[in-house]
Order: sequence, then structure tokens, then C-alpha cells
Amino acid sequence: MKAILLIASGLLIVAHRGLASGQNAKLPPQDTVERRIESVVHGLLPATAFTDRFAPKASLKDRMAFYHTPGVSVAVINDYRIDWARGFGVKEFGKRDPVTATTLFQAGSISKPIFALAVMQLVQQGKLNLDENVNHYLTSWKVPPSGSWQPRITLRELLSHSAGFTVHGFLGYEASDKLPTIVDVLEGRLPADTPPVIVTLLPGTQFRYSGGGITVAQLVVTDALRKPFPEIMRQLVLDPLGMKHSTYEQPLPRSWQSSAATSHPWKNHPLPGKWYIHPELAAAGLWTTPSDLARALLEVQLAFQGKSNRFLSVSKAAEMITPINDRPVGIGFFAWDKGEAAAFGHNGKNEGAEAIMSAYKNTGKGAVIMINANEGFPLLGEIQRSIARAYDWPGYFDEDKKPAVISSNVLASCVGRYATKAGLKFSVANQNGTLFLKCGDQAPIELRPISETKFSIPILNDAEVTFSKTDKGEVNGLNLSQEGTQVSAERER
Repeated sequence: MKAILLIASGLLIVAHRGLASGQNAKLPPQDTVERRIESVVHGLLPATAFTDRFAPKASLKDRMAFYHTPGVSVAVINDYRIDWARGFGVKEFGKRDPVTATTLFQAGSISKPIFALAVMQLVQQGKLNLDENVNHYLTSWKVPPSGSWQPRITLRELLSHSAGFTVHGFLGYEASDKLPTIVDVLEGRLPADTPPVIVTLLPGTQFRYSGGGITVAQLVVTDALRKPFPEIMRQLVLDPLGMKHSTYEQPLPRSWQSSAATSHPWKNHPLPGKWYIHPELAAAGLWTTPSDLARALLEVQLAFQGKSNRFLSVSKAAEMITPINDRPVGIGFFAWDKGEAAAFGHNGKNEGAEAIMSAYKNTGKGAVIMINANEGFPLLGEIQRSIARAYDWPGYFDEDKKPAVISSNVLASCVGRYATKAGLKFSVANQNGTLFLKCGDQAPIELRPISETKFSIPILNDAEVTFSKTDKGEVNGLNLSQEGTQVSAERER
């Protein structure tokens, strides 16, 4: 792996470029990669108040300053390999030590899908069953009953956040704090700083994100294997995938600390002690780099496509990244099935650290972005949008769709006056084949046809008008939807 040190946009950058493990694809020409990197670094797309409309392009340097974010690290996946990885800025505000591609960042909840990879390894080896009652494996603690009812919980439910457990996430501990054991955390007893992890929803019936449930799954694995959790993760996932700059050890060992980015919750202020400690290892304890996370994403992509079976079978990879029961989550990963745009990933947040990783199921594209400031959370989206634009991610941006072709008779049937029960007045007029909506004393606003009954309002944010019809097909009302809020009006006769 070749390292390149250079100055770009006033930022000290260390770039590491290499092939995905086991792949022999030819690297793209250096100048081509550099052009793509420059396109990303200078093509950030800040959000506006309007969905899918963005402010003028901005530079990464300027946006890091705007969000008081000292350090950023990025890895980009293209054509089933790591196209490039770079660090930007510094590990700690006010100091000179630069972020490089091997700087460690806290992964936060991205710890969860990487842990899920270990569980799937154990399932493939026949040591665990996704659908077995976890109380069968647990020895140091049991899923507690609720009154006279004893919930039956499975690993599949735990890893898809459908077990009905409480406790969304964990706060972390200062270096001087006494740390709880995992059983302390599950019982909600001191020195734990979160309430007990209990079942309050019928398991398997709905999605509710639960770091508490992932912590139950962590205990299942350690009780079953009777080894320290960091050792289990290194043996099952980190070493096999070549994640050399990753560890689940908490507190972070002294030998790793010089490589770690300091946490900055807000306004460039470092946390006392540099970062918090997370004993809930599976849920929030991973220290890693974008390149190492990209290696994990690549292995899932390759396995799903049948291009690698060294770590996961096709069926196990598919289980992990296929939505379960129409929920946007598989096994460990969030997952979205949208044809060519089908994707999977996860985001993460600890105090003073933010991260996001995403990958396509079918096109070999993806990216991982990690930062050392909570204030910089919007920066993740700005960088990701720039990458998506530079690498032509399918389905990422809503393309400007051509208006549907609607007959003049259909348009004429919508023309008229409408009123809500509260007295709000609307009128619809046809001007040269285009419908316009007028509300009260407001100027008319254009409606763009999506179908014969549904029209978008391009000038407003997330706004549509839908016309309702009687059984005879006559328009008898309209519904104005704006950012999920509905206003219904009946046609005046």
C-alpha cells in the first residue's frame, strides 16, 4: 500500500490507496483518482430548507471550519475496491498532529454491524443459531420475565432491533469513573448510568432501536465462547478481514492512544480526558478507521455477489443486508431495497465523534466518513453527497422527473373552488394546460403532474396536492400534503 503525503486546500493529507483483500483489479491512473478526490473535496453540497435542493458547492476546508470540526477521515469504495482513503485536518483542535488514513476514530453504533459479522461467523460454524432462545446460551444473566410472562428472544430479533428491548443508547464514562460490568449495564445498577434493559414490546412485531438489545447479544457471545469480547472480535472479524487498525478494547490501550482522534462535542472544545469509555463494546466500543470499515463493507458486497466466500456465504451475506418484514434493517445493518439503488450501512455517534458508512448491494460502490466533532454531523451528509455526485451513485439523488402527460379533460375536472371545514379557501385554475393552486390571498402556485390525481408543488418543500374522486370519477376534494402534514378541502358546488 503506497502512502502519499501532500498539501491540498491548506490541509495536511495522507493518502493510502490499495486493493481490497483478495482482489487483483488494476488501480486507476493516479491523475484520475486525484481528479476524483479534488472533485469530492471541493464539491460538498450543503443542505437547504428544501428537500433535495442544495446550496452552492463548498470546500471541505471551509465546511470543517464552519462546523468546528478539527478532523475528518474518508474512504471511498468503487468497483469493489478501496479507490482512495485520506485524512483531513488534525486529531485535536489547536495541535498540529494530522489526521491520516490510519488515525483511529470512535465508531459509535457502527460497532453493531461489525459485531453482527462475528455472530454470523458463529452461525456459519454451527456454534450459534439465530432463531434459538438466547436464554439457552446465557449463563451469567437471563432475559428477565415481565410479571408471569417470560419473553422468548432470539439473536435474529436482537440484531434487527425487533426484540422489544429498552435503552436506545449509552452515554459513556469518563476515565476517572468506575466502570460497570455488562451485567451491571443490563440490570441498570450502579455504576451503570442507564436504566435496566427490559422487554416492553411484543418481540418480533416491530422495530425499536436498542443498544440494550445489542448488549444482550454481546453477553450471548461471551457466555457461549467464554473468552474476552475484544479477543473474540479480533479472532472472528478484525484479523480475517485485515482490519489492523481496529480494536474493541476499552479503555483504549495506551499503545493505541497516540493514533486516536480526540473527541470534540461542540465549538472545538476537546473532551476532558480526550474521549469517553464505552464498556458496552458491541454497541459502541469499536475504535477503527474508514479504510478498515470499508474492508468489512467490501467483504459483504463481494460475498453477496458470489465473488468471495472466504468470510461469508452468499446466503448469510444476503440475510445481513436484506430488510426483514419490510423494516429498513437486516442483521446488524440498516438495509434498503430499491432495485439498482439497494444499499446497506449504518451510522454512529459517541460523545464528540460521528461516523457514517454506506454501500450498494449490486454496484460495488460505497463510502465511510468519520469525524471527531458532534457539531459536524451535517458535514457527513455534505461529504457523502459530494462523493455520490463524483461517483455517480445510482438512485442517490432524485432526478428531475418529466411531468406526467395529463389530458385536458382530466385537468379541467380539477378546476374549481375548494374549502376546508375550518374555512380555508383554495382555488384551482388551468392556464394554458398547467394547473395553478391559489390559497386565500396568496399568488397562484404551479402544480406539476405526477399522475392524473397527484401533483407536486416544486417551489415548496416536500409538498403535493392529491385530488379525490367519487365512485363516479368526479373530483370532489383535494388534499394538500406539506412535510407530512395534511390539509383536506372539499369541492364547493
